[in-house]
Amino acid sequence: MAITITGAPPRRPVRDRHHRGVSRWVVLAGVTIGALIMLVPFAFMLLNAFKSPGDYSSGGPLSWPTEFYTRGLRTYWSAVNFPLKLWNSALIAGSVAVLGVVVSLLNAYALGIGRVRGRLWIVGVFLLANMLPQEALIYPLYYVAKEIGLYNTRLSVIIIFTVIQSAFGTYLLASVLGTFPRSLLEAAALDGAGKWTVLWRVVFPNLRPTLAVLLIFFFIWTWNEFLIPLVMLIDNQTQTIPVALASLQGDRLMDAPTTNAGALLSLVPAILFFLIFQRTLARGITAGAEK
Repeated sequence: MAITITGAPPRRPVRDRHHRGVSRWVVLAGVTIGALIMLVPFAFMLLNAFKSPGDYSSGGPLSWPTEFYTRGLRTYWSAVNFPLKLWNSALIAGSVAVLGVVVSLLNAYALGIGRVRGRLWIVGVFLLANMLPQEALIYPLYYVAKEIGLYNTRLSVIIIFTVIQSAFGTYLLASVLGTFPRSLLEAAALDGAGKWTVLWRVVFPNLRPTLAVLLIFFFIWTWNEFLIPLVMLIDNQTQTIPVALASLQGDRLMDAPTTNAGALLSLVPAILFFLIFQRTLARGITAGAEK
């Protein structure tokens, strides 16, 4: 009796990740060029931040500085009381990020899982709120803040941006929770879990990566806001960093190196925050893509 031995099917050759196709190299080159183009304004800012007014006047913004000039940084630091402005921006942006995520989660839980009557209409209202320009909201916000005594307080800006950011967060999370696995909810209900238990023991752990991404975005978006803080915060004790940077311009325009130094110093905290939470942001986006 003949015995036939069949070997394992031949394995497909594994492509080395370092040997990409031509199209991938073209895409990589395009992305690299785009990144370099985006870095050009930051390079000019860094170049002119450490340039003396004399070098700037004689050589222009593209010339190389003849000395390492740091007086612009020191002038901006003392002129606008930068530590106080940094605290105001961190307090407002951090409070809005945390409160915005909490409000978004509660709203989306009611809309996505609670199945509130008229859910689609409510989500549409939140979508419409995201499309409204701040210029259309500034006068009503100013009038209401004056009437209730919150004008020129950090609390007013925190409340305003919490509502604005949570409108986007509610729209996003409501769409995610609308497709949440019903089997998990039914299993929790069979175990006797109430609505709050389902929220914090079932929904929240599954949404943690998405909530982390929202937290980072809310912080950076609020940190960079200018118009509403400019109108609502008129005292030097309550102003944020973007408003302080704009205060360098006026009837007595400060020199360009000082303005560039102020812009550089104002950008550093946001960059550090992004670098610290970069891995969290990447994990959150990857987890959302996998779901």
